[in-house]
Amino acid sequence: MERNDFEPLFAAVPGSPPVEWVVSDGLVDYESAIAFMEARVAAIAEGRAAEMVWLLEHPPLYTAGTSADSKDLIEPDRFPVHATGRGGEYTYHGPGQRVGYVMLDLKRRKQDVRAFVAALEALVIGTLDQMNIKGERREDRVGVWVRRPEKPRLTDGSMAEDKIAALGIRLRKWVSFHGFSLNVDPDLSHFGGIVPCGITAYGVTSLVDLGLPVMMSDVDILLKAAFEAVFGPVVSRPPAAISGLPSGNALSAVPA
Repeated sequence: MERNDFEPLFAAVPGSPPVEWVVSDGLVDYESAIAFMEARVAAIAEGRAAEMVWLLEHPPLYTAGTSADSKDLIEPDRFPVHATGRGGEYTYHGPGQRVGYVMLDLKRRKQDVRAFVAALEALVIGTLDQMNIKGERREDRVGVWVRRPEKPRLTDGSMAEDKIAALGIRLRKWVSFHGFSLNVDPDLSHFGGIVPCGITAYGVTSLVDLGLPVMMSDVDILLKAAFEAVFGPVVSRPPAAISGLPSGNALSAVPA
């Protein structure tokens, strides 16, 4: 069964509380974010906290997933490198990229990892669709891709494609953490220090690179609508209302 064949809805069982939706300003330290996620996932698994989606930005850094190959880290001294428990290989996070940490209890939804990945892809595809961008899945590579007919064709004659969103998840007691990253307006040259997700044949792009000079806050509105269409209702919470949530530092110039 291919991911395009999965039912796009991934709603919780009737009577479940809405997912808490939190948006942080500034740049959030990566290790602090992971520590918060670990604690929150444990609390969700134990029934002490509601499911949560946390939108944020990180300072420039690379992360190495459980399948990362060291040869794909081309410039190991360019930015900090963090080993992480999510699936996948190397990826980049930085200013201008919307990271979504998705902490959901799949026992209330579907205990099916591939269906969950397909649902996250549907979330991103639905967000892009609201901006008239056609995002697509590829069975041989996780994430969301856009065709680039204006670029030279690949060596096999196929159309060029660029990745606009990466996905990487981990489950603990059927509660998810990590999630997705959508390129809004990051410095695309920062991806040059790695082979993103171990894939050399395709490039990376962003909304701004595709000719959409959108604000991050506008993208957040579209993400929220697309999330509710796939996963069900949310309730917005200010960061100050979430115990232990790391605060972001002011956005500032970053090294090239």
